[in-house]
Amino acid sequence: MEYYGRSGEMEVFCKVVESGSLSGAARALGLTPSAVSRIVARAEQRLGTRLLLRTTRAINLTTEGEAYLRGARRILADLLEVEEAITDQGVPRGRLRVSAALGHGRQTLVPLLTAFSAQYPQVLVDLALSDEIADIHGGQADVALRFGQLPDSSLTARYIGHTGQVVVASPEYLARCGTPQVPEDLEKHNCLRFNFRRAAPDWPFRRGQAHFSMKVTGNIECNSGEALAQLARLGAGIARIGTFTVADELKSGQLVALLEDYNPCDQEPLHAVFVGGSAMPARVRVFVDFLVEHHKAWPQALG
Repeated sequence: MEYYGRSGEMEVFCKVVESGSLSGAARALGLTPSAVSRIVARAEQRLGTRLLLRTTRAINLTTEGEAYLRGARRILADLLEVEEAITDQGVPRGRLRVSAALGHGRQTLVPLLTAFSAQYPQVLVDLALSDEIADIHGGQADVALRFGQLPDSSLTARYIGHTGQVVVASPEYLARCGTPQVPEDLEKHNCLRFNFRRAAPDWPFRRGQAHFSMKVTGNIECNSGEALAQLARLGAGIARIGTFTVADELKSGQLVALLEDYNPCDQEPLHAVFVGGSAMPARVRVFVDFLVEHHKAWPQALG
């Protein structure tokens, strides 16, 4: 058996990395170790760079090899998707890597997965919840849900909805420290803030038609909306966070909405971001379509 073409080289290269040796890849592919070595060398010669550093004990990826591996895995997965779509009459199938923020994913995306999986049982949803930004081009995700204004990119984005912001505190904190009546009163309160880089340092408000910001201070900062909501519930201070994060607590009375007359009603758009185009796998297309269709199932997140 001989491998020709770039896809064959990619398959051999990925198998070498997966098995950790030329001989292991050869056994898995039904080739000889010398044939595997020639195929890898041919790819390196064509690319003009080393992909693997081979010693008697181990095989290590170069920086270029890591980039080639990410791209090769994505291309082979897409090729498999195309072939399976043809042979299975277009039935979406295969692994779908989805990235979402921790809090929003837990509260709004996870509840939808049961219905999606029932509708598309041959799609394996590989969900990663993290506040880190997944590298879609690098193969870390097929679809990512992202809040806020998106930077210019070759990626495709579909609008899902938006979320508002609300200032909250627990009844226990307000009983102990008083209830702010106007935004300026926040200067006397312990305000719990986000600490990630894109978070605005001040809190926005509106008085009539005039918009303004208040500088707030506090003794706790965090990168998680869920954690800030928990701290607010425990009486640690006042927080300004996404409405979807505290929808249940507001209904139950564990948290109280503050300064609503001054709420600027600023909203962050939510998009599904992915690699589009004619070669987009069917599993990506149906998942994004499903999110758009079911966005009304997220009343706590989308206004």
